[in-house]
Amino acid sequence: QVQVVESGGGLVQAGGSLKLSCAASGSFFRLEFMGWYRQAPGKQRELVATITSGSGTNYADSVKGRFTISRDNANYTVYLQMNSLKPEDTAVYYCIVRAVVGGIRNYWGQGTQVTVSS
Repeated sequence: QVQVVESGGGLVQAGGSLKLSCAASGSFFRLEFMGWYRQAPGKQRELVATITSGSGTNYADSVKGRFTISRDNANYTVYLQMNSLKPEDTAVYYCIVRAVVGGIRNYWGQGTQVTVSS
């Protein structure tokens, strides 16, 4: 089994910053990509950013230039530095980890709330 635990959400004013962390633990051969999705009330879950084991990154257009994803391979942790936050960034942020466990499977965290006030 693979456990995925996020931390770092909270309430911040527009223009502020937050840093999310996500740690994977358990039994797996290796981690493929790690990343973040978000879901705002009444909307579908959407990609925010992903990072491969080789540190290749992918960002949603809406966060490019404001958010930075990084990972610590030694500690199976992924981070999301969020700067210049906007009210429209308000959502529950979910960490996703693609792990090789026999086959390849995606594992999700429980989500962490980010609220940006105007």
